[in-house]
Amino acid sequence: MLVEKGLTYGIRGCVYEVYRQLGAGFLEKVYEKALLRELCLQGLNAEAQVPLRVEYKGEVVGEYLADILVEFKVLVELKAQTELSKVHEAQLVNYLRASSKKVGLLVNFTHPRAEIKRIII
Repeated sequence: MLVEKGLTYGIRGCVYEVYRQLGAGFLEKVYEKALLRELCLQGLNAEAQVPLRVEYKGEVVGEYLADILVEFKVLVELKAQTELSKVHEAQLVNYLRASSKKVGLLVNFTHPRAEIKRIII
């Protein structure tokens, strides 16, 4: 069984709608604001720039900002790159570990279409 299958399906639909409306070529921040708006229009609870604390042996050693958290369950990391790399995937895996979330979507708004990778830990 897929983790958060229905929720990630809905998020994917929002991503494709944003891409259909905006296309490629904008900065990540533009896609973040548009996707946040589309998620809200679809009735999903979504928050941008969610702080994630990294702990080591009980002490906070760092803090990151995840692009979007949907329904307190799915992290969405946005990119506007020519292509995704293993480094981008590793970044999302680390965000998932830091947040204790199980599933994330790595989204790249690029030409000729938006690319979405589902990551589960």
